[in-house]
Amino acid sequence: MRPSRFALLAGAIGAPAAAGTVTVTIPRLDVAEYHRPYVAIWLEPAGGGTARTLGVWYDVKKRGNEPGTKWLADLRAWWRKGGRSMAMPADGVSGATRAPGQYSIPLPADLKPGQYILNVEAARETGGRELVSVPLSIPKPTARAAGKAELGAVAVSPR
Repeated sequence: MRPSRFALLAGAIGAPAAAGTVTVTIPRLDVAEYHRPYVAIWLEPAGGGTARTLGVWYDVKKRGNEPGTKWLADLRAWWRKGGRSMAMPADGVSGATRAPGQYSIPLPADLKPGQYILNVEAARETGGRELVSVPLSIPKPTARAAGKAELGAVAVSPR
């Protein structure tokens, strides 16, 4: 039995799909004292406007006089764009630092069509800082850039 048009339409509306996927690579660095980087990932309209944080990876377990949130300000560009006003931990956004490797997060499904800038910033204790900005277009996000030290490839692909 074939499904009705109504059933097909209801299935398409019922589960919103992500606009795409962001893949961030944290490179393996050959240094004497390695610390996992703090990373912030955010999106902002290309013409300016309110930034939307998609992910913040920091030392969520560090407590006491110097909690992990103390060093979030080292992610300077993100901090200025709205990070300082966020309460941590932020549900669905914040998480623990990541080891070297490739990590994917979804772009929000409710993004309006238009031009955006995806920003990925990393800061590492006894290391450096790096910001990679990738212009992209919604609804068909396809973009690629690469960092030089603290970040590897940053790619956006449609889902």
